[in-house]
Amino acid sequence: MESSPDSFQMNDDYFAHEKLVRELNDPALRSQYAAPLNTYQTGLVPTILGWLLVTAGNTFYGQKPSYLKFKAVEVIARIPYQSWESAAYTLLTAFYGNERHAIRLCKMAAFGRFAQDNETMHVVVISSIVRKMHKDAFFLHTLIPILFSFFYFWVIYLLYMISHKAALELNYLFESHAYQQYSQFLKENEAELKQKPIISDFLDFYGRQAKNEYEFFESVRNDELIHRNRSIHEIDRHKRVWDPA
Repeated sequence: MESSPDSFQMNDDYFAHEKLVRELNDPALRSQYAAPLNTYQTGLVPTILGWLLVTAGNTFYGQKPSYLKFKAVEVIARIPYQSWESAAYTLLTAFYGNERHAIRLCKMAAFGRFAQDNETMHVVVISSIVRKMHKDAFFLHTLIPILFSFFYFWVIYLLYMISHKAALELNYLFESHAYQQYSQFLKENEAELKQKPIISDFLDFYGRQAKNEYEFFESVRNDELIHRNRSIHEIDRHKRVWDPA
């Protein structure tokens, strides 16, 4: 599939990601992919912030996964990647004379750009589904996530500047929770979701195919697992000049 002027800009990272998303529909392969990082131990700061983040989400939107909870959470899910991209360019301005470090920062910015586009696809398509249900409340499911996102952006920005490892580990915890929520949602609603066709111009624009809501949410679950794992893999790939070797 080639990109056109009216479609999402696809590259090698996009195609590799989409291939992995499809492969992770196999339970055995998904389990094998997830296993090495299932027991990863995060540091104290990201553990505390992660607990606060998940607790706040459960307080406002309930512990049980739902369309409305996913809409609100996906607004927030893009923020770390946007923040990392911005922080990477800030650091690039300061360290443009160090070519090795500049390459690392450009790679981090590219990762942030790609991941936030993926998360944007989630929130646009899920918002479209929720809008057709006529159940969302502007204050709870739109305004609160937007206001929280502004605050969250700068927390992540500062955390990344202080410790990119802590920032990435916090995202690992967030994406772990998202992966668990989507897995539970699929398990509890499989039959119903398979009966609901999905029609989305944005999904077509992004280049992802799904015949029904089950296939769509299955792919979103896999996205979150990939983001979870990659958050940890990126720690060593994108050390700053002052980080220990």
